[in-house]
Amino acid sequence: MRVIAKKTLRDFWSLYPDCEQQLKAWYQEAEEANWKGPYDIKQDYPAASIIGDNRIVFNIKGNHYRLVVRVNYSFQMVWIRFIGTHRQYDKIDATKI
Repeated sequence: MRVIAKKTLRDFWSLYPDCEQQLKAWYQEAEEANWKGPYDIKQDYPAASIIGDNRIVFNIKGNHYRLVVRVNYSFQMVWIRFIGTHRQYDKIDATKI
């Protein structure tokens, strides 16, 4: 998969350095993945939430942070739509962000 954009993750972990290693690991795993659909993601990340419109919510660092992505399986692309604390996540509509 091609993840757009790593800079978003870097900017976030510069503010919250306690999640840097987990975000780097997620990024590397996503880049190496060949997800064909939500089932493949759930195989790799059982705690991930499939929320529709090809959006997935990943729990980062024991659910302290949330990462919302939108996936285009045909083109093998992952767009980072949101990264934030659990409290920040509660203030957004992940199905529309």
